[in-house]
Amino acid sequence: MDLYRKVRLACAEGMSQREAARQFNISRDSVRKMLAFSVPPGYRRKAAVKRPKLDAFTGIIDAWLEGDREVHRKQRHTAKRVFERLRDEHGFTGGYTIMKDYVREHERRGREMFVPLAHPPGHAQADFGEAVVIIGGVEQKAHFFVMDLPHSDACFVRAYQAATSEAWVDGHVHAFAFLGKVPASTLYDNDRCLVSKILPDGTRQRATLFSGFLSHYLFRDRYGRPGKGNDKGNVEGLVGYSRRNFMVPIPRFATWQEFNAYLEDRCRKRQTDVLRGQSETIGERLARDLVAMADLPAAPFDACDQTTGRVSSQALVRYKTNDYSVPVAFGHRDVWIRGYVDAVVIGSGGEIIARHPRCYDRENMVFDPVHYLPLIEKKINALDQAAPLAEWNLPPEFATLRRLMEARMIKAGRREYVQVLRLLETFGIDDLHAAVKKALQLGAIGFDAVKHLILCHVEKRPPRLDLDVYPYLPRATVGTTSAASYMCLMSEDAA
Repeated sequence: MDLYRKVRLACAEGMSQREAARQFNISRDSVRKMLAFSVPPGYRRKAAVKRPKLDAFTGIIDAWLEGDREVHRKQRHTAKRVFERLRDEHGFTGGYTIMKDYVREHERRGREMFVPLAHPPGHAQADFGEAVVIIGGVEQKAHFFVMDLPHSDACFVRAYQAATSEAWVDGHVHAFAFLGKVPASTLYDNDRCLVSKILPDGTRQRATLFSGFLSHYLFRDRYGRPGKGNDKGNVEGLVGYSRRNFMVPIPRFATWQEFNAYLEDRCRKRQTDVLRGQSETIGERLARDLVAMADLPAAPFDACDQTTGRVSSQALVRYKTNDYSVPVAFGHRDVWIRGYVDAVVIGSGGEIIARHPRCYDRENMVFDPVHYLPLIEKKINALDQAAPLAEWNLPPEFATLRRLMEARMIKAGRREYVQVLRLLETFGIDDLHAAVKKALQLGAIGFDAVKHLILCHVEKRPPRLDLDVYPYLPRATVGTTSAASYMCLMSEDAA
């Protein structure tokens, strides 16, 4: 630019173009161009680039690249593959570089264009992401629900063991409770947990559980184009942000509840941040979001999958490939099942008959040993082979109690031991454990004594055991009385 200015100034003061070219050691064409343009115009191509060896093959390349739009992105042509096919199938003799440049330019021209979007207050986007976590010392995959409010950039994150329908709904319920409001609308992708079918006219048929959830909270659901994550770019970006900032290094927590409490705390602390391009904190902008949102309903939605089943001959009910036990008294009955993110609840009529932790393995059996004790009491020979009792880790005093019972009463002792275990149908394991330890200290080895002791423990009153007449104490040795011993009763001394 400095040379440009000097040449133009010299010619404006009367110097000829010939003299300027000689003075500044440049061609007269350059001087003429400097006088025609106040600033350098740059290079201007007047004709299209000519590629003699490639031009005859551009139609073939275009057809291949257009056909790639219909196949999976991981099986599309690379520039190297295009070059190999042109060389082997069509006799192309040109170089790789010129062909690679043409493919790159073709892809650049075909890239999608986007419209800048404005985000009014009161609307949300939701999605799921994945990360590796360590819960209870076990490394596993966490599926974390993310809700983003694009206007304020406020967020809510909650982790689950699987991205199931009930996890989607449970995530919303906790997010709404966290915000204290319900968004006017939420944008989703077309996850099968939410959308069971997309009709030809684009209408979505919602999944049953999600449809009931929408009816409870009364907000509008919106959906992006299938396979187009950029339609909800804010929450897609938040998924990556949450993984990088909330889950690095790999989180280590004892329980999922502790992990989720940590995530909720991080979301709350983030509201004090001021993001690039903004003059207000996230929390200050969130206030405008909350004004545009609706109030929560009187009660939260029951986020569970509901179905029915039938109890098998082994007192098991199948739910999502896994079998859960129920009390044997309900064998062969029809039952209802509610699957929550962390529990499976089974009921009959208006009564809940079983509650288990949710199992996310496949083809597994989840037992409650107490469910089988009435049947084992009748079929006492199955005590040592009963699968529900195989991994039941009872305190060591229970094994001592059983050994003493069997030593004194043999088979009847095993049955009384099961009767002791059946006290868990009414009392807690801690109370029963205390009663068993007390029975061992007193030497009162029997069901009646343990039952009396646990009642005294619960009611906080001292036990009243008459150990002199207790039927299961060791038998006293009594000698046989001879007939001559009775003669003393007939003597004068006895009178």
